[in-house]
Amino acid sequence: MNIPSSTFDFLNALKENNNREWFHDNKETHDRVRLDFIDFAQLILTGLSEMDKQVPADMPIAKCVFRIYRDIRFSKDKTPYKGYMSAAYSSKGRSTDLPGYYVHIQPGKSFITAGLWHPDKEKLAAIRQEIDYNSEKFRAIVNQAPFRNSVVLDQDDKLKKAPSGYSIDHPDIEFLRLKSFTASRFLEDRDLLSNNADKIILETFSALQPFQEFLYEAIDQEV
Repeated sequence: MNIPSSTFDFLNALKENNNREWFHDNKETHDRVRLDFIDFAQLILTGLSEMDKQVPADMPIAKCVFRIYRDIRFSKDKTPYKGYMSAAYSSKGRSTDLPGYYVHIQPGKSFITAGLWHPDKEKLAAIRQEIDYNSEKFRAIVNQAPFRNSVVLDQDDKLKKAPSGYSIDHPDIEFLRLKSFTASRFLEDRDLLSNNADKIILETFSALQPFQEFLYEAIDQEV
């Protein structure tokens, strides 16, 4: 299954007309595009539930798909609509406080991610401790070909110094300094327009199962 070209057409037009008047005039188009994305998101949910027991097969897709409306109350950017379609999957749907998966569809900027973004203090400490205790296992996961050939371990969100309790010369300091444990793959528009779009995404998430299992085990007492 693919992301229809009409989705990209709508999002490109929205980028140039991100205002309530234009959106109101094109609400029917948005609704069709959203339904197409919901169908696609459901396919991903079904596939994920088969490979990851933490993702319920019977979870309503409405708990996974994000709305296009932006919360602008505390933002300097007052554009009312997101320029993308997105969905997130975990044992609680869109919840970001547990390891999960994210699909982001945006012309020229589409990507998918798995892992745990900005875990709370307790979960972050648990993951760092697990890496400290089982560094060989974690390194084996992120260095194996299926992982390296599919995704990049995100490095943007990290401490400048060593976290409390760890030395700056710790052999795994490059991992311990991370504040988020996520791995991402950027997708070309042509990938998503192809009939194999769902397979590309699910095969990538399949390659990330050992990474996800490591995170699940690390925060098991916190889940």
